[in-house]
Amino acid sequence: IVVFLMGYRYVATVIFILAAITDMLDGKIARKYNLVTNFGKLMDPLADKLLVTSALVCMVQTGVVPGWMVIVILAREFAITGLRSVAASEGVVIAAAWSGKIKTVTQMIAIIFLLIGNWPFELISVPFAQIMLWIAVIMTVFSGAEYIYKSRELFRSR
Repeated sequence: IVVFLMGYRYVATVIFILAAITDMLDGKIARKYNLVTNFGKLMDPLADKLLVTSALVCMVQTGVVPGWMVIVILAREFAITGLRSVAASEGVVIAAAWSGKIKTVTQMIAIIFLLIGNWPFELISVPFAQIMLWIAVIMTVFSGAEYIYKSRELFRSR
């Protein structure tokens, strides 16, 4: 955040990519060596959210991303985090679904290209970063709806 707001977009991009890669590797290593825990199932998505939302909020501040898109993304993240909390109170762990993973990847790709000013696509006038941002918002809404639908039993009175 500090590096980005100081104007070092490429350095911020490298830091963001390294954080995204370490997050991905952490999950792969946990699955490969059977180190998956309920704590990890809850905390890994939160780490993803912190990484993505901090970058997006900074880009709203600098005028790179429309605020409404970040509000949609944040609303979904708060809703699903709340849903996971309710599930946890019932003894249920909601692991990441594929749509949520695709959502995270599209968000991260969009953020990377937004950070670097759509390079190299700007050279050929293709708004790749904006296209990826729209896909990320669509996947955000879709995956949020899917989580809520799949967890609808949690909303029924007991």
